[in-house]
Amino acid sequence: MIVDLLKEPSGKFHNFCRISYEDFELLLNKIGPQVQKKDTHLRLSIPAKERLAVTLRYLASGDSYQSLSFLFKISPQIISVIVPEVCQELIIALSEHLKTPQSPAEWKTIAQVFEERWHFPHCCGAIDGKHVILQAPPNSGSEYFNYKSTFSINLMALCDADYCITYAN
Repeated sequence: MIVDLLKEPSGKFHNFCRISYEDFELLLNKIGPQVQKKDTHLRLSIPAKERLAVTLRYLASGDSYQSLSFLFKISPQIISVIVPEVCQELIIALSEHLKTPQSPAEWKTIAQVFEERWHFPHCCGAIDGKHVILQAPPNSGSEYFNYKSTFSINLMALCDADYCITYAN
């Protein structure tokens, strides 16, 4: 499997999935049992490790399902099922680590750290977004159509001065 080929200390794994192999193993331990499917008489299931790797590569690169299918030797139709399932489990497993400030004092603390560390006064976070390309649902019209002439949804995240995500949508 491609994940095993990349785990040497050369940094290839980090370039491939945008996380360290240790963090990958941590995520796998958290969501592995939930995303692992059972083998059938007809075929072996796709291991949780590979399901997570496909999803992380998709999120890191924005590659199409077709491109990922060549890389992982999994059909695009199966990848279109794997990615949302794994993302949902990641949201559930990591929701305890996502803490949006609830009071003005918490926001002021974030702003103070930003000013001390990065010399940005009155900054409550760094924000960025990414178009997550998808196949438009039937009868959705132009709802998911973007300026790059593809169908996508916007992923937006806000992080504090320590690179910790404080909000995502």
